[in-house]
Amino acid sequence: MDDPIADLLTRCAAQDRAAFRALYSATSAKLMGVLLRMLKDRQEAEEALQEVYTRIWLRAQRFDPARGRGMTWAIAVARHLAIDRLRARPIQTEEAEYDQIADTTPRAESRLVALGEARQIVQCFDTLEPARAAALRGAYLDGLSYADLADRHDVPLNTMRTWLRRGLAALRDCMEGVRA
Repeated sequence: MDDPIADLLTRCAAQDRAAFRALYSATSAKLMGVLLRMLKDRQEAEEALQEVYTRIWLRAQRFDPARGRGMTWAIAVARHLAIDRLRARPIQTEEAEYDQIADTTPRAESRLVALGEARQIVQCFDTLEPARAAALRGAYLDGLSYADLADRHDVPLNTMRTWLRRGLAALRDCMEGVRA
């Protein structure tokens, strides 16, 4: 016979313990590799390997050498057991994964500080000329370009740049004065 594993399985079907020991020696490394790859846990794979050999011993008479090679049949037994174990594991929900993610939402204290700063910014914007405040809002909140703002306010491009630079400086000074 050109398939030594098939011969060992046939002998195991006849309850030959020496053949079973030889089968274990010939196949255990390969079957352990299959189980480790599927189960991704060495301890569980070792337990599964014991169960695989129990199944092989009890079901060896089901092996038919005409339908395939012995190692293929043994691997199928191991794969089916691994699949059964994977299905028996508790289903991990996405919610369980979210429990491990850090909560980055601002705490109450941070929100209060941000709210206070927002009030300060509004107050500081009110100190600017309305056209310059609108230009700052357009540039930094609406994302308008210098050219768009210059057209909108009917001023030269360099004047708009000056408005924005001076407006930011005035906001910074105002914010620093409020904090002091």
